[in-house]
Amino acid sequence: MNKVGLIISREYFTRVKKKSFLITTILVPLVIIGFYAAIIAISLKDSDEKQTIAVVDEANLFNGQIAEAGKAFTFKFIPNETEKTFVTKYKEQGYQSFLYIPPFDLNKPDKFILHSQSSASLPTTSAIEKYINKAIRDKRLVAQGFDPKKYESIVADVDLDNTIDTKDGAKKSVAGVAYAVSFACGILIYMMMIIYGTQVMRGVTEEKTNRIAEVIVSSVKPFQLMMGKIIGIGAVGLTQFAIWIILIFAMQLALPLIFPDLLNQVNNTSGNAETASMAATAMQGFSSLPLFKIAASFIFYFLGGYLTYASLFAAVGSVVSEDQQEAQQLIFPILMPIILGFVIMTKAVNEPNSSLAVFGSLFPLTSPIVMMGRITYDIPFWQMALSMLLLVGCFLLFTWITGKIYRTGILMYGKKPSWKEMIKWGFRKS
Repeated sequence: MNKVGLIISREYFTRVKKKSFLITTILVPLVIIGFYAAIIAISLKDSDEKQTIAVVDEANLFNGQIAEAGKAFTFKFIPNETEKTFVTKYKEQGYQSFLYIPPFDLNKPDKFILHSQSSASLPTTSAIEKYINKAIRDKRLVAQGFDPKKYESIVADVDLDNTIDTKDGAKKSVAGVAYAVSFACGILIYMMMIIYGTQVMRGVTEEKTNRIAEVIVSSVKPFQLMMGKIIGIGAVGLTQFAIWIILIFAMQLALPLIFPDLLNQVNNTSGNAETASMAATAMQGFSSLPLFKIAASFIFYFLGGYLTYASLFAAVGSVVSEDQQEAQQLIFPILMPIILGFVIMTKAVNEPNSSLAVFGSLFPLTSPIVMMGRITYDIPFWQMALSMLLLVGCFLLFTWITGKIYRTGILMYGKKPSWKEMIKWGFRKS
């Protein structure tokens, strides 16, 4: 164990002291916070561009005004014009576009046209369609003898609240927040297993190519060398991830100091009851999540998934020399279950109790990703326990098999073994 500790220490400090590690560790939180601040600033900032749209309303659909236009649009009704006469004039008169409403059958409305100098944006066309549909609806209500204002007061607009009943009392759940947290946890596990697994493979390949492995295995067993590299690089990943969490949390606290204008925008926008309500709902949804369970499960499944796949990546690295194409061919079967886990996870976050989601969270090669996609939902205890036991068992089995492959492949040169031959090495008795 002392020799394994030395290898772990060497792998860990060699990578932690690199400039690339320090730059990546500091740069990633800065980029995340920068995007975060930019998204908030853009979403809170009102559009400076107010579109002026001319309206040729031959059907008198709007009765000369659109009351719900809001701040983004100004509608100017043009009298005594037709589509043919005005289509050559609206550019010269300073209009970006003009809406033409011909006489139409109220039961079969069609042929509304928005003329513009360039392609109209989706928000613009959606807003205009909304105004037209509302006006047609009001006309139909009047034709049937109903008052549109009374209709508005009758129509229900209900928001459904999801309350989670726990031992500590009722907590409000927000589906969007739970979905986002589940998806983020799953994709983080997916990315980290691939990134740090390939680092293990490259580290083993470099030592084999430089003949360093021949010197090291004269003092330690190949299995000890493999485990030392896997644990050492895994510790680097955990360290980097812990630093990211601390830095992101600290920078979020410092965000109002770094971007004081952003704080003013938030304060000004908070006067809007709808915006304040959405922010409060999101915070309530986040607080209702089992944060300790999520954090503990993330650490376990990262370690279990990483150790399982890192042993496979190490086995591939031990049989590859300098041919990177050969390495890509050998790691393809390893990447397939990881990609499959990601695909199942995208379904599991929407349907956490489906048979496919349950299978994916129990199958050891996909469970680290899929289970994190279900983690914000009420998962039966037996499924969680069985998933963890199967993952630990899979790690022990794969480590035993890949240890034999590593022991044979690390000192083999000039031969390009296939997976079939590598499996024979893994189950060889000697």
